[in-house]
Amino acid sequence: MSINQYSFVTLWKIAAPLQDVWEAIEDSNNLPSWWPAVLSVNTIAEGNADGIGRKEQQTWRGILPYQLSFLIKITSVDYLKSIEFAASGDLEGIGKWTFIDEGNWVTLQHDWQVKTTQQWLNVLTPVLKPLLAWNHDEIMRWGAKGLAQKLSAKLIQY
Repeated sequence: MSINQYSFVTLWKIAAPLQDVWEAIEDSNNLPSWWPAVLSVNTIAEGNADGIGRKEQQTWRGILPYQLSFLIKITSVDYLKSIEFAASGDLEGIGKWTFIDEGNWVTLQHDWQVKTTQQWLNVLTPVLKPLLAWNHDEIMRWGAKGLAQKLSAKLIQY
């Protein structure tokens, strides 16, 4: 793995119905309303009836003083089970949301295999990589808390 590549796996456990969790994540245009790190989501192409092929320009920010903007393209949807996507722009790579109905809660796993493309960030990566990983973890923590609040649900793990 090159220095500017990252592999993140995040697990959330939330006491909410699977359908509600699915709809909140799948409706990415509304992410900015409950996930503080998401500054904007602009749909560029709708995709097919399942959402495959949908393209969105997304802009995110964390605690550190920079923003990342990238194009997300939905590559696979397995209803109530998973959403896979590719990213290009300030981040390039692939991601996947996996939804597991555990009865009284939903386990939501986010896999994110990306590399940074901005020259300034790549130059600083050897020194900042642990800080950038921490920033990602904080962004995901904000998302877990925001989702629980949106769904009026208990957050069991993030």
